[in-house]
Parts: sequence; structure tokens; C-alpha cells
Amino acid sequence: MNIHGVVENIVYRNDENGYTVAKFSCDNKMYTIVGKLLQVNVGDNLRLEGEFVSNSRYGSQFAFEGVEYVYPTTLAGIEKYLGSGLIKGVGPVTAKAIVSKFKEDTLAIIEFNPLKLEQIRGISKNKAQSIGDSFRELKKFQATIIFLQTYNISINMALKIYEVYKDKTTDIVKNNPYKLVEDIDGIGFLTADVIAKKIGIDPKSKYRIRAGLMHCLKDNSEKTGNTFIYKKELFLQAEKILGFEEDECLDIFSAVIDELKIESQILVFFENRHEIVMLSRYYYLESSVAQKLCLLKYMSVSQNYDVESDIVFFEKVNSIKLHSEQKNAVKTAINSGVSLITGGPGTGKTTIIKCIINIFNQLGKKVILLAPTGRAAKRLNESTGVEARTIHRALEIDFKSKGNFVYNETNPLECDAVIVDEVSMVDISLMNSLLKALPRDCNLTLVGDKDQLPSVGAGNVLDDILTSGVFEVSMLTKIFRQEDSGLIITNAHLINSGKMPIVDNKSKDFFFEQKQENNEICESIMELITHRIPNYLNIDSSKIQILAPLKAGICGTNSLNQKIQKNLNPPSLNKNELVMGASIFREGDKVMHVANNYNLSWKKKNGFLIEEGQGVFNGDIGYIYKIDRQTGETTVWFEDGREAIYTKDVLSELTLAYAITIHKSQGSEFDVVVVPVIAGPPMILTRNLIYTAVTRAKSMVVLVGEKKHLSRMIRNDYTIKRLTLLKTLILDKKPKIEEMFKID
Repeated sequence: MNIHGVVENIVYRNDENGYTVAKFSCDNKMYTIVGKLLQVNVGDNLRLEGEFVSNSRYGSQFAFEGVEYVYPTTLAGIEKYLGSGLIKGVGPVTAKAIVSKFKEDTLAIIEFNPLKLEQIRGISKNKAQSIGDSFRELKKFQATIIFLQTYNISINMALKIYEVYKDKTTDIVKNNPYKLVEDIDGIGFLTADVIAKKIGIDPKSKYRIRAGLMHCLKDNSEKTGNTFIYKKELFLQAEKILGFEEDECLDIFSAVIDELKIESQILVFFENRHEIVMLSRYYYLESSVAQKLCLLKYMSVSQNYDVESDIVFFEKVNSIKLHSEQKNAVKTAINSGVSLITGGPGTGKTTIIKCIINIFNQLGKKVILLAPTGRAAKRLNESTGVEARTIHRALEIDFKSKGNFVYNETNPLECDAVIVDEVSMVDISLMNSLLKALPRDCNLTLVGDKDQLPSVGAGNVLDDILTSGVFEVSMLTKIFRQEDSGLIITNAHLINSGKMPIVDNKSKDFFFEQKQENNEICESIMELITHRIPNYLNIDSSKIQILAPLKAGICGTNSLNQKIQKNLNPPSLNKNELVMGASIFREGDKVMHVANNYNLSWKKKNGFLIEEGQGVFNGDIGYIYKIDRQTGETTVWFEDGREAIYTKDVLSELTLAYAITIHKSQGSEFDVVVVPVIAGPPMILTRNLIYTAVTRAKSMVVLVGEKKHLSRMIRNDYTIKRLTLLKTLILDKKPKIEEMFKID
């Protein structure tokens, strides 16, 4: 049935999916309506299609699915609608003037004959046309979003789709919803498939098969870090998600693959006698990185500078003595176009970096110090005393283009040498952007721990460079940093060598809390983070980071975040909050940004100056400072001093961060780390996972769980070998570049 009336009061609103509960006036009666609305304001005139249902708790409600925004007919209603800010260029004053002139014909004139608005003082011909365009665009926009909502697409996702396709949205979705998979970030094959089934598209449509194959290719890179996939495996995965019997559609699979090759979407070739398929983007990224690394190796100024006297001076000034491994690493870095320094915690990587910087400065060379994340850059700055920046900030986001940088191959960085720390975190895309921005004769030193988890993004950059054998590698094994008989570093190396750590709880920085059931582990973590550790170390709970192996489960990040939020930042009349899907964001919450957003603006105070920029990236951690209840705008202060305002359409890029996954902790260092040690999938709960977690701690590690699960993780040296082409491409390009420079 249909009812037509006015929204009198908004009882509940979820801005993520549009779910709304409101009081609705219809024919002089008041009803409760429930359903999804794109936008809603008190006074909105709506025609709803649905049915009355009885709720045991809330009584009779009108549950609607169809929505039509009905434009007001009274003069007061028209004036209020125009002055609401929905139409660009029209505020309350202008709205009053327009309605006073055109009365009940106002909306028709704006839509069909907007140039008549020139009769209103202050409205030019251009502005009149703009007002008409804005009104017509708004009508198309509302109709399109309502159309998308019929396919259970969230409000935020509908907005993203409309932003790409505009008024072509409806036609594209009706004709080929699978196009969304290729064009819209966040739309996967399964979502498009649901829409297609409702529309009635043939399950064996070429559109569907193409989308399925592209989905498998993207999923292969985004979830496993591979840059290519074996063709046979690709077809098996595609058969599974498409629901086909084995070998049912091999011919059409091959035909679609040929089309994608012609369109340059993919490359197909043989590697080690196996046919592989690769998204073109990743081939060109890895090829570019291989080319640039080999060029840097041979194009940097050839020299054999004697660093001995400089090292002696550095040792004297800093009252230290470098080990032979460290001296060799310094010499290699100074005299190589590209060099790699790798070692575990306490092996002196920071000391080497300081010495390299010192020598380059003595030689009059400008050095840039970089790290993948804000936390890693801050730690590097504090440990070296030299300014360190994230790679993204050094390259600078180009405001005029999405995802591009100011510094690139045509506008290189002004430097003679670049040192990149925590390089294990750098994926192939970011490495390519960095290398393109380096001067042709720049010296590049890469520093990292080869035993850390690989990058979250696609690629296996550190391992491929190291194992190629083309570049100078300094392997550090001697452990130096082990202050005040602490166990963090000792235990990290024991774990990395496959041995159980010392867990007798006699040290002051490494503890094991024996708990059996997951509920007990969770309760213990709550007690540790809220009382025991803060009281023991006299620190705030914000200094403690929970690092969980998994997202799901009682001891996963999702559950832990809700429980910790309830304990550390409970609801309060003095704190605004916002519901986003299954999450509640509250002023004071610790949050993490979980996607690369190159367009999100930020400000940062530097004394009396305010620095402005764009770009907030995956892994950035901050705190919610302010939530505007009216607009939903959420202000986040990040740990490096940046302040960013999140509008509703980007709030989905935030998540609570009281507990984060170990993978997300890469490159970061926290005062105290608490880790639930639980049972789980052996492909995930591996030695290098627990090794990574332990090496994130600066002052204390607390493991909570059963020792048998810890032992099982340490014995499990399983690592998924990423399928990448970088090493092969390096080895392929090396002889060609050597020939170019006529190197014997």
C-alpha cells in the first residue's frame, strides 16, 4: 500500500546504510515508519510504498521499501525546501525572494525555464542557469540513489557509484551491473551478481564471466599479495565463484581472456613452463621498478670512498664502537647505487643509518630519510635526530589528480641520497612511485627486516630485491641492543630461530599470562589494559596496543574493540557519537584509517603556521576529537599532528583501533603490546606473525593464552610464497643495462 505524508520527527538514523525510524504524519494521523532513506529531514514530503507490520516491542510500524520524494506545494513548504541548502546557489534569503515572485510556479520555473530567475535581484543569467542545472541534477540524483537502494546497495556505496557514472548510472546498472566491479572500488563480484540475478541477466553472459575472471585476478593481488596467477588456477577459481561445473566454460573463458588481452587489461605468457595471467598494471609496476633499480645501480657516481676515518670520527662523537658488520654496511651503502641492509631488532640498523647520514653530510650530499608509515617515520626521526617523512608526504599528493604525486620522473626530488627504513612494508605500487621520483644518479639505501611480514599491498619487494643477487646486501646478525637485562629482543631472536621464548615472568618487560578459554583470555586482556598495566607502569591506557592475530572471534579485533571501547570510552552525555553499520564512533575513540585516500584534506599546526595537505593512508592511527551531530562530520587528530575532517561518505574508511591486527601493526612501535595467543588457522598463525607482534613493542610485551598455542606458532615456519615477477624482471634487465653502460 502507499501512504503520503510529512516526516515529523527522526527517531533513529544509520548514515551508513540509510536505515531510518521516524514519526510520519499522514491524513491527520501519526505513524512510525521504518526503512532506508537516502536523506531525510524533518518536514520532508514523502510517498512511501510498503505495509504495516506489528513489532512486539515497538507496536505497529509502516515498513516501506519504495520511496518517492514529493515536492512541496505550499508556499511555506517550497520556501523551506529551496532554502535548505540542497540546491547550489540558493539560501534562505534567495529562496524567499524567488517564492515571493513566482508563488506556486516556483519549482516548475526552476526546472523548465530557469532564465526567468534573472528577474530576481542578484541573480545573473549564469547563476539562473546554474540553479536550474543544480535542481535537475538533484532530481536525477535522488531517483538514481533510490533505484540503487532497491538492490540493497548502501547509501555510501550508492553515492560512490553515482559519482562515477552520474546520470548514466541507471542505464549502466540495468544493462551490465558487472561493470561496477571494474570501475568502482568496494564493489565486488558477489554484489554485482546479486543485482544481475534480480535484473535477469543470463548466468553464462559474457559480462558475468568477464567480471568473474577480473574479480579473481584482483582478489588474487589484493588479498594474497600476488602480482600474477597461474592460468589453470585462475580458471578453477572462476569456475567456483561462477558456479560452473569443471571445464564447463573453458572455451568462453579463453575467449574472454583473449578480449582482455586485446584491451591491454591483462598479459598472458609463460614463466618457468607455466602459463600465467597478470593484470597489466602489476606487470608495468614490477617492470618499472626492476628497470629503475638496475639503472640506479649503474648510474650513481662510481666511487670507492674510504669511510674509515669518518667512522672513527662518528664513533668518537657518539662514544660507541661499530662492529665489523656495521662498518661493512656503512661502506657498502656509501659506495653503492643501491644497497640493502637487513637484520632483526637490536642489530644496530639505526646506528648504521645515523653513520651513513653523517658521512653523506660530510661529503656535502643532501639526504632524505623516509619510512612507509607516520609511526615509522616518527620513530626514525626520534632515533636519528634527523627529519624523517613518510614516502607519501615526501612525494606530495597532487591536488589536481587522484593518486598521483607532485614528484615523479619529470619532477624528481632534490636529493643526492635516499634512505628508506622498514622497507618490508613497501608494496610494489609505492616502490614504483618512489623510484620514479629519484634523480638518475641518486644513492638508494633500503633498510628492513627480511623476517617481518610482507607488505599489506601486492608485491614482494624486499625479498625479490634481496634474493635477486644483483644488489649489495649487508646481513646483520650481531645483537647489540639489550638494555637492562630486558627480554624483548632476546625473545624476538629466539622466536625467529624457531625456539620458545623465555616466559618465566622474571623480567620486567616480557610476560606470559596463562589462560585457557578464549573468554578468559578476553577478560584478562580487559583487566590488563584498563588497570594492571597502567598501574604497574604508571602510564595511560592509550600507550597500550592490543595486537590480535585475527579479526573474527572472541579474541579478534572486532570483538575486542567493542569491549575495550565500552571500558575505556563508555557512552556519556558529554560525548557525541555516531552509528556506522555495526560500529559506534564516539568522541575520544582511538581509530585507524584503513584505506589509501589521496583526496582527504588535513591540516597540521607547526608553531604559528598551519600546514595543509591531502592524503590519509592505510594504517594511520588517531583519535576522534569531535563529532558534529547535525552533519555527521567527524574530526580526527592523528598521532603525527595532522587533523582531518571525515564526512559521512568517507567514514567507512575508519575503524576502531584499540585492537588492531598484527598485519596492520607493521612499521609501528608501541610502548606496550598485548597479544592474545589463541588457536586458529595454521596458514595465518605462523612464526613470522608472532615475531612481528613481539618486535612491535618498545617497553613491554604481554602474551595471554596457552603456551601450547605459542609453541605451535613458533614451530610453524610456513610462509606463503607470493607469486611475483620482480626478481625475474631484475635478472632480465640487468645484462641489458650492463651492456648499455658497457660494463665488463
